[in-house]
Amino acid sequence: MFTGIVQDLVRVGSVVDQGDLVQIEVILGGLADRLALGASVAVNGTCLTVTHVADTAARFDVIKETLRTTNLGRINAGDQVNVERSFQVGDEVGGHIVSGHVSCTGALVEKREFGNDYVLRFSIDPRWMKFVFHKGFIALDGASLTVSAVDREASEFEVSLIPETLSRTTLGFCAHGSAVNVEVDSQTVTTVETVERLFADPNWVKQIGALS
Repeated sequence: MFTGIVQDLVRVGSVVDQGDLVQIEVILGGLADRLALGASVAVNGTCLTVTHVADTAARFDVIKETLRTTNLGRINAGDQVNVERSFQVGDEVGGHIVSGHVSCTGALVEKREFGNDYVLRFSIDPRWMKFVFHKGFIALDGASLTVSAVDREASEFEVSLIPETLSRTTLGFCAHGSAVNVEVDSQTVTTVETVERLFADPNWVKQIGALS
């Protein structure tokens, strides 16, 4: 599990296609300290398992499904990625609980600047929009953010960022059409799906009607 607070923006050392999977090496610097084999690290918000550690670099095996459903399939050696090591019990949770299980990818459709306030607007698959709410949590490339606006008709939402967030994460490199990994808030998913399931049950709806 992660907090959505990106610990560093680091360089991809190599990307090697092994046929049935791709090995990605990331230069973690000090974040590689005491990193164990089998540990979980969020790379652009995608939970990956450490398969090799050497000095300040860590390697991850990424299967085809993950490459297809996240933006990791588009990265190359020399690119920069957001990283966060999994949090430990007792750590400060400054963002929100993030699983590292990417829901979908989104595309940047607009960037607006108002002084030190930067607004990024993203489009996503319409089926995920029911889990996106104004002032709700969302993780973009692993960064915990608050939704500042929602346009359900267009299947788009906005986040407002300060310069510090842009300089410390991949979001500062986003250009029109850039793909970001999106993880919707798990508690929101549970709430929405529970309500949908209840309203689909005619007996439950009848009971609610009888109480009103």
